[in-house]
Amino acid sequence: MNIPNYVCHIMKILEENNFQAYLVGGGTRDNFLNREAKDYDVATSATPQQVKQLFDKVIPTGEKHGTVTVLIRENSVEVTTLRKDGIYEDYRHPTEVFFTDNLKEDLARRDFTINALAVDLNGKVYDYFGGLEDLKKGEIKAVGEPNDRFKEDPLRMMRAIRFACQLDFYINIYTLISISTNSELINKISAERIRDELCKILLSNYPEFGIRALLDTNILKYIIPELCECNNFDQYNIHHDKNVFDHIMEVLSNTPNILNVRLAALLHDIAKPKTFTLDKNNQGHFYGHHIDGAEIAEEILRRLKFDNKTIEAVKILVFEHMSRYDFLRVASIKKFINRVGIENLNNLFELQIADIKGSASPHDFNKVIELREKVEEILTKEEPLTVKNLAINGHDLIDLGFTPGIEMGNILKYLLERVLENPELNTKDNLKSMVIKI
Repeated sequence: MNIPNYVCHIMKILEENNFQAYLVGGGTRDNFLNREAKDYDVATSATPQQVKQLFDKVIPTGEKHGTVTVLIRENSVEVTTLRKDGIYEDYRHPTEVFFTDNLKEDLARRDFTINALAVDLNGKVYDYFGGLEDLKKGEIKAVGEPNDRFKEDPLRMMRAIRFACQLDFYINIYTLISISTNSELINKISAERIRDELCKILLSNYPEFGIRALLDTNILKYIIPELCECNNFDQYNIHHDKNVFDHIMEVLSNTPNILNVRLAALLHDIAKPKTFTLDKNNQGHFYGHHIDGAEIAEEILRRLKFDNKTIEAVKILVFEHMSRYDFLRVASIKKFINRVGIENLNNLFELQIADIKGSASPHDFNKVIELREKVEEILTKEEPLTVKNLAINGHDLIDLGFTPGIEMGNILKYLLERVLENPELNTKDNLKSMVIKI
């Protein structure tokens, strides 16, 4: 067991003062899996008040629930008093906490057996629930009765799926059945907590497995019901050999590990059921699905409490995912760059390539590659792309006698249109001359 020195220091101080101290949680699990641990947690018989007396820098992050954060140089470690079952009502923390000095009682209230392992400073492993064996088998199994664990905190249902995606484990059949049985309880969880688990699933090595598991356990219908409508929705189109949901999963599996790209992949065809039409040749069409899809994507992301920057970026990616042009004029590409935003361009191209991979063969990436090359060529020249790049601004227009308002905005847009066509016009004298003639 490779425990960092700063964690050992905390455990040693606790033991020297006659308190129990154990490494627990994800740090313990990841050590046994030879994975790099992101954080470390220590369980102790000391109360938060006693921990604060032993260390110089302690943050009361959840003191009423028994947790404080000890700072050692640039490192932080959560130190929590050993607890036994409490009374749960808010589905995050027990409304009443019962402390204990019994390690087994503390581990019994944890979510899964692989997270219910403890190690002391001497390297002795405490495994009361078969966690080591489940790590070897690659199994996610609830500690004790699954229904009890999920009723204590329904978010654990999504956590089970997330761990399976991150670790490439399977979920124990009884635990899986319990998730399906209790799926409606996810409605008791805040949107913010659901959002965070969804992001971890999407950023795992197997995001498509996670979304399918959410669908199969009925959790998806409570968090993104619009996506469930895509399941088994036949596209009736020669360019697609999969139903809408399976296509989305294939696209998702072909995206890089970038949150905005994976969110956009998940939602890029969300409006296909809504926009479906069948022509006289029994070919399916989804006219405007990118437009409606951008709006639906925004509704979903706002419902899940994503930040405005993420919402705007994903909305752009969904709206523009069909933007693959033939024989584009330079001015049109500049408008495209302006609409998408330089910061979103690479993400869009990644989404478009994944979209093609998720469609029927043959896979032709030429249009995306050509567009990408033309965009890079334009960006290299550093020519004007937005109103901000014009050699003239609002102050100059005021000096020419214009009043701030819609008219001034329209004039700047007109000047940008001309400059996009001919960058050489972008001098103050040229633009002033053009304004005078309007």
